[in-house]
Parts: sequence; C-alpha cells; structure tokens
Amino acid sequence: MKLIHLWRRQWLGAKVSVALLFVVATLFGSGQAIAEQKKQLGPWDVHYIAMPSTLIDPAIAKAYQLERTKFQGLINISVLQRSDQSSQQVSIEGVAKNLLGQQKELTFTEVVEGKAVYYLAQLPYRNEELFNFTLQIKQGDIQQQLQFSHTFYVE
Repeated sequence: MKLIHLWRRQWLGAKVSVALLFVVATLFGSGQAIAEQKKQLGPWDVHYIAMPSTLIDPAIAKAYQLERTKFQGLINISVLQRSDQSSQQVSIEGVAKNLLGQQKELTFTEVVEGKAVYYLAQLPYRNEELFNFTLQIKQGDIQQQLQFSHTFYVE
C-alpha cells in the first residue's frame, strides 16, 4: 500500500498514461484476476484487457470521462504494428454478448497520449456475468476480428 501512495505522490501533477494505469491496476488491484492478453491478427499485435472500472483511479476516470462503479466494466484495446511495435490508429466496432444471448453494442473512444493510442469502452454488468466479445478492427483495407471472453465480478 505504501508503494501505491509513493507512486501517486511521484506522479502528482503529471499526466499518467492509461498504459501505466493498467499496469498498476493489474499489480495492485483487488483480488480479482486481471491480465492483459494479446492476439496476433494479420500484421498486428492486439492487446486487450477487461476489468472493473473501480480499479481505475478516480482522477484518471474523471480525466477520461469514465464511470467508476462496481457494476461498470472497462475494455481497453491497443493495436500495435507487429514489425516495429508502433501504435496504430484504427476503427473498432463490437458487441458483448452474455450467456442469456443479450447483446450490448460497445462504443470505443480513442485516447492518444504521445505515441500511444488506446481504445476504451465501458460495459455494465452483474455479478459473475460472462461476456463473449466480438470486435471488428479496421484500418484502410485491413480488417481483423478479435474474439475473447471475460467474466466480471462485483466487488
């Protein structure tokens, strides 16, 4: 806990990147298993993570207009060119479907911080709700589909 407070003091007044935020949330989050995952799709390495919005620092949530509640999830997508690991600007559309077949459209917001580009979407959920995600990632003539599943838990 002291490490978190020291980290916050060191970054006070500085812009904290979303990438660092997710690393900190992963390392120091609640007991939930949170892990970034990666899939190779065409020429890209696509990194994705789904997590409860409560793991986001309130100041970061406010800066990115993210709702922090125990019933709101956050999806983060990052697309890197495999050859040089440079961030790619893409368009992302997708849906999350639960086990009852209820489908929710995801609206992604692009976040650009220096050379880093991230795509964020929020998703309401209930305790122990499993979602199957299907995302279409497009850039020019390139189109790839990312599929993954995640179960959200209410803390």
